[in-house]
Amino acid sequence: MSAAFVLAALVIWLGGWWMNVRLARQAGRRLGLLPPILFGIVLLVIWELVVRGFDVPGAILPPPSAIGAAFAGNLDTLWDDFVQTFVKGALSGYAIGCGAAFLVALAVDRSPFLRRGLLPVGSFVAALPIIGMAPIFVMWFGFGWQSKAAVVAVMCFFPMLVNTVQGLASAERMQSDLMRTYAASPWQTLTKLKLPAAGPFIFNGLKICTTLALIGAIVAEFFGSPTLGMGFRISTQVGRLALDVVWAVILVAALAGSAFYGVVTLAERAATFWHPSQRGR
Repeated sequence: MSAAFVLAALVIWLGGWWMNVRLARQAGRRLGLLPPILFGIVLLVIWELVVRGFDVPGAILPPPSAIGAAFAGNLDTLWDDFVQTFVKGALSGYAIGCGAAFLVALAVDRSPFLRRGLLPVGSFVAALPIIGMAPIFVMWFGFGWQSKAAVVAVMCFFPMLVNTVQGLASAERMQSDLMRTYAASPWQTLTKLKLPAAGPFIFNGLKICTTLALIGAIVAEFFGSPTLGMGFRISTQVGRLALDVVWAVILVAALAGSAFYGVVTLAERAATFWHPSQRGR
């Protein structure tokens, strides 16, 4: 029986590979999402066949069908966890961290002293492990979403700061000299030259921080949380060996993170449509 399942998984894998190769060779925007969708479906089918073929216990690796059943049976709980972790913790910390980094980057761009003194310190702080910061912030700000937002803000601050500073400095020297020749004020130089030039860098920092925000909020909940949150749910359900619920939470986190990244990417295309990196998309 196990050999039959393995053989079926191999046939499906080869068939999916062949179809993906053919789809990837065809041009067209309408076919752009078909290869990853097909790859994901094939992966899920193989996962199901291998787990059931080798009779893997659910406490080790549940099949996708069991994960889907757990997802459908815990929608209310998963929604409450999503609101607690993503909406309250990740989004608020993302807005605070990225917003503060953008304002500090404007000051750093105007001050060589801050550029030489703050950025090395920022690199040092960015290297601090979240495992060490999260318990400290929980002790400072309590067990609510505020401590998770603080962790997320710190994680997002320095990647956003470095990208924005680099973007503001990317304007060509000849263009800056031309603005001074036209007697442009610092505000005009910022809004008409530096910010447009820094647009791709700023959005690059925003996209990096989308993943950091959700990871930071979930990990912070391992060190103290009310009876809600994705991190809380994962830690409690692992203790109960309910791996199907754990994978359902992971599915929610993956969907939320992918959607968040996609929204920022769409905003980047709308705001920097003129940039060469966006041409042909």
